Amino acid sequence: MANATIGTETGASLKLPEGTARGLRSVGLPLGLALLVLAAWQIAVTVAKIPPVILPSPLSIAQYIVSRWDILLMHAVPTTLESAIGFVLATVLGVALAILITYSTLARDALYPNLVFFQLIPKIALAPLFIIWLGVGMQSRVAFSVFIAFFPIVIATTAGFMNVDRNMLRLCRSLTATEWQVFTAIRFPSALPYIFSGMKIAMTLAIIGVIIGEFITAQAGLGYLIIFATARADTEVSMAAIVVLCFAGLLLYGLVAFGEWLANRIYSAEAF
Repeated sequence: MANATIGTETGASLKLPEGTARGLRSVGLPLGLALLVLAAWQIAVTVAKIPPVILPSPLSIAQYIVSRWDILLMHAVPTTLESAIGFVLATVLGVALAILITYSTLARDALYPNLVFFQLIPKIALAPLFIIWLGVGMQSRVAFSVFIAFFPIVIATTAGFMNVDRNMLRLCRSLTATEWQVFTAIRFPSALPYIFSGMKIAMTLAIIGVIIGEFITAQAGLGYLIIFATARADTEVSMAAIVVLCFAGLLLYGLVAFGEWLANRIYSAEAF
């Protein structure tokens, strides 16, 4: 169907483009479900008279966020900044390793099994070692974030570089194209969906890595605030920090999604 039809009170119909209807559906359904869950949460806490120390209501959490937004913002800035730095470094490292694995059989045979092996190690068990090696500053949290975030980018990017139309590669070679020309014109554009899929996963892992580091040793950040509030049985503050962390994660994830849209537009324009 090219259009979606919405009935009106007068019996007339309003036709929306299919893309618009799909966009409204993709936004409206998750938002509606979230509002339904929040309403049920608020009703359950009110009716059952659950103590705030066990589970604060959404309204009380929202009130705390509004009244203490300055403190929450102060702690959100270092967490968001460190997550972004870790993600960028993980992306650079992951794409570089994927290129090496794609173009070198020796590197692929040597690196790939070890990458899979390291991925099987419980990452949280290694977090204290990063503190010992790199200290209690930002560098240990960023390094740990990179450590757990780069693997999805390596795997996804390698798959994208390898899953290229062989006929296109033969055509390029028959036209005496250099490897750099093949990479920039064929392999990299074809791998973009894979790369951004890995980046979206890596973005969430980068945030997790920073939060784990803040749990262990930090004097600022949302992870520190969550641990500090939990130790004082201040569940409302912990939940407020988690909500702000979710918004920070959505912001960073949205930037990755925007980068994907922008890259697709650029390469689509170049194709024509």
